[in-house]
Amino acid sequence: MIRILIINLLICLPFMLPAQIVQGDGSIRDESELYASTKQVNQFFRRFNGEEDQKGVRYYEGDKDFRETSLRKNYITLLFDRENQNIPSDQKKSFINDVTDKQNPQFLDFHKEGWFAEVNAVFSRNGQEENILLFFKIQEEGKGYEWVLDQVSSAHYQQFFDKDESEEKAFLHPMSHELDFMNLHRSLNKENAVDFTGDDFKADPLSIFLYEMASEQIQFKTVRGSKFHFFQCEGWYFQIAEYNRKGYNSGWLISDLTPIKKEDIPQLKAFIYEAK
Repeated sequence: MIRILIINLLICLPFMLPAQIVQGDGSIRDESELYASTKQVNQFFRRFNGEEDQKGVRYYEGDKDFRETSLRKNYITLLFDRENQNIPSDQKKSFINDVTDKQNPQFLDFHKEGWFAEVNAVFSRNGQEENILLFFKIQEEGKGYEWVLDQVSSAHYQQFFDKDESEEKAFLHPMSHELDFMNLHRSLNKENAVDFTGDDFKADPLSIFLYEMASEQIQFKTVRGSKFHFFQCEGWYFQIAEYNRKGYNSGWLISDLTPIKKEDIPQLKAFIYEAK
């Protein structure tokens, strides 16, 4: 009798345990972990919106669970990086309640403005590696959509735009026109040319980047990583990043969250673009 029980147990054991999958690096993960991991950015959208179940099966409009409130609450809770202690739990709760409010639910839309990608790319300049942040946004094109380069950020470029705002800064005398601006040779040089720009001057690193690419002064090498910034949920800004680790809390997860007023969005975007 005992022998029969042992044989039956050995037969049933593979069906009782979660399936295991060998990954490319040789490590083993339970199949349930892979289901739980938000492996793609598009999957993050679907789970945030309540358009997919825990095994990755899609929900469509008309399905009883499509964008169901309790499902969304559970999923969005799981979409936070649980190892990040910088996002207070009460702030998470407030955010989840806001975006799942039955009277005014908020969803993410891949094709609408209000989110953009930040790509940490490596370029070569005179044989030396240099990091440049590339910012892309989604744009409608023909019958579809495409990612377009919207801005770049580079410590190398920024050094040329450090404008002297002191009272001792170099300037062109208001009567310079009477001298046919012949005094330029004494005042205008490559070190302080930016000091002669007007108060409304805005640096355009993207134009410099495109020029340097076209003139082959820099060459693309590789991508070190990427993240995505979201402003689509009214009253909130959040960021997602990819976490490649074992366990259920992995993949594309919310890594930063902050309440924000609509009028403060341009300032926050400018801060993101200038980050090094």
